[in-house]
Formats: sequence, C-alpha cells, structure tokens
Amino acid sequence: AVYGPLLPRTVEVRAAGVRVMSDKQKPEIGAVGWFDLTVDDAETVRDFYEQVVGWTWQGHDMGDYEDYMMSTPGGRGVAGVCHARGPNVGLPPHWMLYVNVADLDESLARCKAMGGEQLGEVREMGAYGRVVYVKDPAGAALALIQPPA
Repeated sequence: AVYGPLLPRTVEVRAAGVRVMSDKQKPEIGAVGWFDLTVDDAETVRDFYEQVVGWTWQGHDMGDYEDYMMSTPGGRGVAGVCHARGPNVGLPPHWMLYVNVADLDESLARCKAMGGEQLGEVREMGAYGRVVYVKDPAGAALALIQPPA
C-alpha cells in the first residue's frame, strides 16, 4: 500500500506529505477506506490514470523504488498505484479495497469461520493501523484494516 490505507476524508495532502487530521474524523467501521492497484509497471499505470481521469500523483519512497498516491485535481487522496514488489509481492493486479474493521483479529477469525482465506500475514502499518489481505468464500480478495485507537 502506498501510505497504508487512508480515508480521503481523514487526511490532508500537502507539499510536505500526508497529515492525519483530527480525531473527530475517525474512519467509519465497515466503510471502504482506500483503494490500491498493484501492478508490475506502476509508472505506466500512474500516467494512464493521470491522463484518463485527471488524477495527480505524489511519490512515496519504498526504498529502491516509488509507489504513488493518486489524488483528485483538488488534492484529495483517493487511491494508491503500487509496484508488485516488497510488501505487495504476490498481490493480484486488480483494485484492492480496504474495509475498516473494529477488531482485526476478530474479523479475521470470522472470515476463516465463514469460509474465507487469509492471504499473508497481518501487517503493522504504524499510524495507519493493522492490515491483512483475505479472500471471501467466492475467491474475491480484499483487505481488512483496523485503524489505530
């Protein structure tokens, strides 16, 4: 994920980066909070969305490469375009949605009990909370994210 899953209404994009806003605007549990697209050639896909839908982009240093946060022309972050490297190795090339949950461990246990499947390990995302990728019983992948308390 580019900056970890972010809710567009809970972040403000500035030239210096991303700043989390007030506690009054906590992520809504059960809401889709972010979208990432993981692909082999993130630059080509980044440029596609810049030209086709008018998104602007901001690079996010991933060490030896950059992923990209895509924003509306007004500066509201709406999605990430990521390379299929590092923490994103093995993710399928489709729009991954991140759903906010109150208790990641409980939601993951319920996912498995209901016929879902865990994809990889639970990851700590620092100021963005904890995330895990799962498949539902039909095989559709999504991310569950528990925002920080």
